[in-house]
Amino acid sequence: PVATPDTQPIWDGTKAGKLMVSKCGSCGYLNWPVGFWCGNCKDPDAPKSFVEVSGNATLYCWYICHDTSITGFEEKVPYAVILAELDEQPGLLLMGNILNFEYGVLAEGLVNGMKLKAVYDADPGSGLNVIQFEPA
Repeated sequence: PVATPDTQPIWDGTKAGKLMVSKCGSCGYLNWPVGFWCGNCKDPDAPKSFVEVSGNATLYCWYICHDTSITGFEEKVPYAVILAELDEQPGLLLMGNILNFEYGVLAEGLVNGMKLKAVYDADPGSGLNVIQFEPA
């Protein structure tokens, strides 16, 4: 991951153990990822701010990655790539991995609707804390 001026508040939040998302100043919609305009009202001139959310989520869907060509993840295959829906807003989905949970090579044990919480995994290459999830 690489921090940019638009995403720096997210990375600063992860270092402090906080999950920060972009909030539209026109309609209050929470946006992930950060975009040029709001995903709800589409106002390109709406001011954006970053707000802390709970990090509480529900497992929305997943797939098991067996691809060994992804740099830095060769030794981790197979691993689950998940979409977690944050409790604050329907459709507010974050992609990550699931940590501290044993599942089978075909995802045995993962169940849609499973309660999750955000955790922050240090990325040694970038010095940033990556948002991941574990069972709540």
